[in-house]
Amino acid sequence: MSNSAAHETKTDQNLGAKADPEKVELPIIGRYRQLATKWRALMAVLTAAASLLAMNQIFAWGFFVDYTMLDGRYLYLITGLMLIMVFITFPSHQSNLNFVPWYDKVIMVVIAVVFSYFAYNADLIILDAWEYVAPPLGVALALITWAIVLEAGRRAGGWPIFCIVLVLSLYPTYAHLMPSVIAGIGMPIHDVAIFHILGEESLFGVALNSFAMLVFGFILFGVSLQYTGGGPFFINLAFALLGHMRGGPAKVAIFSSGLMGSMSGGPITNVLTTGPLSIPAMQRVGFSRGYAAGVEACASTGGVMMPPIMGATAFVMASFLGVSYVTVAVAAIVPSVLYFFGLFMQIDAYAARNKLEGLPKPELPKLGNVIKEGWYFIAVFAVLTIMLVYMQREATAPFIATGALLIINQFTSHRMDAKKFMLMVAATGRLMAELAGILAAIGLIVGSLAVTGMAGTLANDLVYLAGDNTLILLIMGALTSFVLGIGMTVTAAYIFLAIVLAPALINAGLDPLATHMFIMYWGMLSFITPPVALAAFAAASVAHVSAMRAGWEAMRLGAIIYFIPFFFVFNPALLLQGSVGESVLLVGTALIGVALLSAGLQGYLLGYGRLGEGRVGLVGRACVCVSGLTLAAPAGGMLGVSHNALFIVSAILLAAGIGITRWQARQLAY
Repeated sequence: MSNSAAHETKTDQNLGAKADPEKVELPIIGRYRQLATKWRALMAVLTAAASLLAMNQIFAWGFFVDYTMLDGRYLYLITGLMLIMVFITFPSHQSNLNFVPWYDKVIMVVIAVVFSYFAYNADLIILDAWEYVAPPLGVALALITWAIVLEAGRRAGGWPIFCIVLVLSLYPTYAHLMPSVIAGIGMPIHDVAIFHILGEESLFGVALNSFAMLVFGFILFGVSLQYTGGGPFFINLAFALLGHMRGGPAKVAIFSSGLMGSMSGGPITNVLTTGPLSIPAMQRVGFSRGYAAGVEACASTGGVMMPPIMGATAFVMASFLGVSYVTVAVAAIVPSVLYFFGLFMQIDAYAARNKLEGLPKPELPKLGNVIKEGWYFIAVFAVLTIMLVYMQREATAPFIATGALLIINQFTSHRMDAKKFMLMVAATGRLMAELAGILAAIGLIVGSLAVTGMAGTLANDLVYLAGDNTLILLIMGALTSFVLGIGMTVTAAYIFLAIVLAPALINAGLDPLATHMFIMYWGMLSFITPPVALAAFAAASVAHVSAMRAGWEAMRLGAIIYFIPFFFVFNPALLLQGSVGESVLLVGTALIGVALLSAGLQGYLLGYGRLGEGRVGLVGRACVCVSGLTLAAPAGGMLGVSHNALFIVSAILLAAGIGITRWQARQLAY
């Protein structure tokens, strides 16, 4: 082997090493219980049982004996399995992080007994309408289940979710005592319990139903991608394509973190996966620690909203809207492109302004070698996309793609041994348990608002408070989504707002899909916005820099994301909901506008050069920023402004910005 080839192989290995899933979990391991061998084996069995149960129901195998299971019975069985996994995986307190205490064992036995009882009586629960009148034993078990679901939500999602769910799940018991503005129908606690647990609108409402019928397969696919080497492949692919460009490592972070987000589904996990590799590489070519952390935080957050595999929120949204998941994924294309394009242009401008070069080509993996090693990852993604878009097989597509991936992988150098397979099963079980615990708890909120009639009342009250002003209502919605996003997961915040806020916005005349996307985007912004910018803080821990500094850098880099949700609400053509001509025109002007905004924020205009310095320079850069926002804003729709008017205003502001820059340059020359 030649020296260059040896060096290239070594580089390839280094690029992929830190993305290995076995190493990724170390920074966040405190969240999960350290299990003994017998408990790991039990988790593997429960994960396999839940996966087989899901496949049997989704593929309608009938257990191979033509026995068709009621959806209700299936939901009771799979929820019971998931809840047992929650109490195995998540400790009640740090004191039992390394062992399973006796009371958790008791809870697991209770879950097994209770959910077996409900599954056995699933037909009677429906035929005899137990959600309204249940036998005494059913009422008692429903109360017990309610308490267990609350505790599962606390362990999987934390105290904020527990407190919010506790107060709101009990709301029907005291709704009649509240002020008239938020008063609802009061009910005794036993009636509330059977509605929550035995009905179809609460625990087993849209959130858990979406998880059991749609999200399950995508969890398997995402984890399989990581444990078959998909993470290192996409990172190496990014280095091969972009590593040599100016500011190359930062551009690599955008590409790799965006793709990794499709697998992990969580900004923080994404940061801890790609950050240990991308952040040191960015620092090496001259990016500051804070800037590198901000880039990684923004890229990792954006990965969650990037098709074709978005987070669980997208599936829940499809269920709320009564549309296919593909409809949601297609609508997310343009916003995610604008977001990542904005990041790319800001990084390019920053690198040009500060003369930051890329990595030397000899140190980077060869594109041909990377594709030769991992071509099947691209092929599996293509198969999944074709099955989703053209064959409309949303529920079955991820299972088929996962099977194909695992089979092909065994004929490559990355083939999985028994140890790595068990690690993959463990990771799958943890992720399933975490999502199921959170979604089960959040379902209780849905049920409370439904049974009291408060969902419609709150929507009407919000419209009244906004004075029928849609823009004020949108701003209220944005702030509410942001605040809830701080204390809750994106999915949990979205579900709550989809019930309370979305109807108000839709009643005000906004497009339903655009409204739900608006809520989801603003719920995610807390990950990059101080004071609680969790993704930025995670990146700061990797970069060894001040958390607030990383947060402010992330906020500036992700600036466009604060405007994009307003843009596509003003004109849904940006979600590809309008005519082809209108969508093309709006996307084109939006891309140019984003490029100008990026230039103003970073002080470098592509094709012109550096913009001004100091206070006078800031005025010129502000003009360029506003010029970009004006051009990016969608003409027509709610704005009621023509394309020509926006173009003229944008051109005037851009000319003013460049004029101020030139005037300052002449003054400095004297």
